Amino acid sequence: MSNRFHLAIEAGELSNTVKFYTDVLGCQLDMSEEGKWQDVDFWGNELTLHQSKPRNSDSLERHRHSVDMGDVIVPHLGIHLPLEEYQRVKASVASSVGFVDKPYIRFEDTDYQQETFFVEDPNFNVLEIKSMVKPRD
Repeated sequence: MSNRFHLAIEAGELSNTVKFYTDVLGCQLDMSEEGKWQDVDFWGNELTLHQSKPRNSDSLERHRHSVDMGDVIVPHLGIHLPLEEYQRVKASVASSVGFVDKPYIRFEDTDYQQETFFVEDPNFNVLEIKSMVKPRD
């Protein structure tokens, strides 16, 4: 029985977006259909990138929702990473594509304390990358 999460998203120009997930985030590739879609191992989950008409801007309807110490972009997808992996990804994003929302601490002094940042892939899909002080198993 598998409990892997699967999400399929529009990737725009597939080759550019695949490079972001592999070269910037460090994800591994899985199954694909040449020029149509590419599965990405998104830290144990299956993210499928579908070739689509590239977006020219963040014109996807977005909203900001107020959450402790920040207004987060919705919609977004994300991942909780162990601190060491989070630091590696954060450094890679900082030195390459930059942040939509820079890293900051949320829910300070609670069981949900986390450092989080937001980044966009080349097709303007927003990702939240976070590391919890007290990870849940």
